[in-house]
Amino acid sequence: MRALPECVASGAASHRDIIETALHWRGNSLAIATVVETWRSAPCPAGTHMLMHEDGRFVGSVSGGCVEADVLETAAMVIASGTHQVKRYGTADGAVWEAGLPCGGDILILIQPVSATGFPPDLFEQIDAANRAGKPLTIRTSLETGLSALDTGAFVNIYAPPRRLLIVGAVEIARTLSRLARDTGSNVTVIDPRSRFLTEERFPGVSLDDRWPDEAIKALCPDEHTAVVTLSHDPKIDDPALKAALAAPTGYIAALGSKSSHAARLLRLQSLGCTDEQLARIEGPAGVTINAINAPEIALSIAGGMVRAFNHGRR
Repeated sequence: MRALPECVASGAASHRDIIETALHWRGNSLAIATVVETWRSAPCPAGTHMLMHEDGRFVGSVSGGCVEADVLETAAMVIASGTHQVKRYGTADGAVWEAGLPCGGDILILIQPVSATGFPPDLFEQIDAANRAGKPLTIRTSLETGLSALDTGAFVNIYAPPRRLLIVGAVEIARTLSRLARDTGSNVTVIDPRSRFLTEERFPGVSLDDRWPDEAIKALCPDEHTAVVTLSHDPKIDDPALKAALAAPTGYIAALGSKSSHAARLLRLQSLGCTDEQLARIEGPAGVTINAINAPEIALSIAGGMVRAFNHGRR
């Protein structure tokens, strides 16, 4: 294996499911696989993880499925031996038994035991604590020793806090949008002062906030990794929320409505003191154009707009 110069994973990978599962599985024998380097086309960015349990269960993905049977087999050996392995996967040469990438790329994957000699279990707790505080944590790994730590190692993985989505308006579109956002790695808060709309039955697994949206958004301090999407279609609810989002370095701001209703919205926000430069930050109508008709399709288009904005320039 050639020596790997210092390589930094940019934090493009979502680690939430890996961290939550590792904490749930703590005390069991585990292995963790990491995409260390990619060449040409690859399904997963550097830094992406796959976590394997000794009983065969796993979570995450390192290749979109095309080499993962071999990774799982290798993980079982790593768990049994306590010794890490580094494996390179490239385009399959026609041998049906050879693991390869049909997408035409190459990836380098490190498989470590989750142990003091590999990826120490307490690192998951440290990542979780940092992310809950809204901070990233950097872990360094030596491919020669297979040991991960905070201070030494050529491969650097940044565990950024999950993105956040603040949805204003607990309407039907918000139900699908909240699920899509969670599945793509975001923490979701639904904001609506109307208690009949804002119920755990309608929005399982997300945070619910019944304050007036402008008050809630100011308190939640949106940053460049936060999206604010207004869906209530009620100016008394949406307009103050948008003004609050524009006053912060919010990464993505979108508002539901037609082109004509958005034009009227912009005039109202101007009267509230918003500048043309601020108003240009609002995506309205919200989302990417997919000819969406019903609520789930509209939610999909908005989720697409959010991903497009956050990932701009990263591929």
